Amino acid sequence: MREVKVIGGGLAGPEAALQAAEAGCKVTLYEMRPHRSTEAHQTADFAELVCSNSLKSETENSAPWLLKQEMRLAGSFLLREADASAVPAGHALAVDRAEFSGRVAKLIEDHPRIQVVREEVTSLDETSGAITILASGPLTSPTLTAELQRLTGAEHLAFYDSIAPIVDASTIDMERVYFAARWDRGTADYINCPFTREEYDCFIDAMLDTQKVEAKEWEKLDYFEGCLPIDELVRRGRDTLRFGPMKPAGLTNPKTGRWPYAAVQLRKENLRADSYNLVGFQNHMKYGDQQRVLRLIPGLENATFLRYGQIHRNTYIHSPSLLTETLQLRAHPGIMIAGQLSGVEGYTESIASGMLAGRYAATLARSQQSEPAPRGTAHGSLMHYITHAEAKRFQPANITFDLLPPLEEELRKKIRDKKERHRIQCERALDAWRAWMANSPTEK
Repeated sequence: MREVKVIGGGLAGPEAALQAAEAGCKVTLYEMRPHRSTEAHQTADFAELVCSNSLKSETENSAPWLLKQEMRLAGSFLLREADASAVPAGHALAVDRAEFSGRVAKLIEDHPRIQVVREEVTSLDETSGAITILASGPLTSPTLTAELQRLTGAEHLAFYDSIAPIVDASTIDMERVYFAARWDRGTADYINCPFTREEYDCFIDAMLDTQKVEAKEWEKLDYFEGCLPIDELVRRGRDTLRFGPMKPAGLTNPKTGRWPYAAVQLRKENLRADSYNLVGFQNHMKYGDQQRVLRLIPGLENATFLRYGQIHRNTYIHSPSLLTETLQLRAHPGIMIAGQLSGVEGYTESIASGMLAGRYAATLARSQQSEPAPRGTAHGSLMHYITHAEAKRFQPANITFDLLPPLEEELRKKIRDKKERHRIQCERALDAWRAWMANSPTEK
């Protein structure tokens, strides 16, 4: 059986390593931290969550729920640890970052077939005979990025992602805020900071008066549309935030019985509930401006911020021209790409791609051919998108129902209710996923 090398200790890498090792492969997991860090990481821990602590919706028959259900059926190691380290977050799966990372580290440390090497990988030997899973993430080091370009002969695409601020819970003015979940879905685990129209206008004026952190000469500000900084959004129109991260719909204030004009939501960072992150409030403002502007949020006038927003460069390959549906480089099938580097966006999606890569690698290690995840499943649809998207418009993607095959036209005409359509899509996807799992070489 061929050896499996996994490069990257974020989310996709550990999941891939655990999947391949559990299937009987000898695995070497490489991570460059702490010897070399990145612009976003703060620790050398495996599976560090650098932005939000949410793995998205657990609402039944939603697209994120479907992806996670498929992962649970397939025995995703990281999702199991996410479930075990969950913190209250309404209808979403959010985790205690430290607890989650610690659990993943223990799994890796305890596995007899995984060896961890803490060093930066600077070359990719396509002739070594080993199977390599490159899951070095959107902050892949410049040296390894250059090496990947050498192999692929293609230019990388780059976008910018941001990190949301975190506030000390004890410094929130609880008299000015209220707990509620949007549309009362799930438990009321979110703190909501309500704005009047006057307060919102003042906040927007202050935002427009801020300065961005200056980009380095080699940087090009090419934001990913699915994760825009609030200071970029506000420049697209004064009401843009009210229809985005400050949307008040469904957040009834118990003191007034009405929705506020706008609202900022805070979500727990850990089980102790001693810190909260500002949901969707990634930004590119200077720290001094952040301190001034964020304290205009009702309830945060005297807040202590444990971390301010940041922005960092994210890199991904042009998967439609480079990858097969089994995540192998077309020109170098012994090298696989997983995680955000492959063009999936989001924590759950990264873990999912790592899970598939580990399973595919284990099959290849036995000199067998991998069968791609079925097109009708959430995993298969996500892989189909990144490998078949329109080349000129390719951008990273989260899992959505838009990626899944639509229902037949006759059935769409018959069923007008969107929720019922989604239920049928989920039912079909899970049936296809179970059938694929039953025939998977790693299950036999």
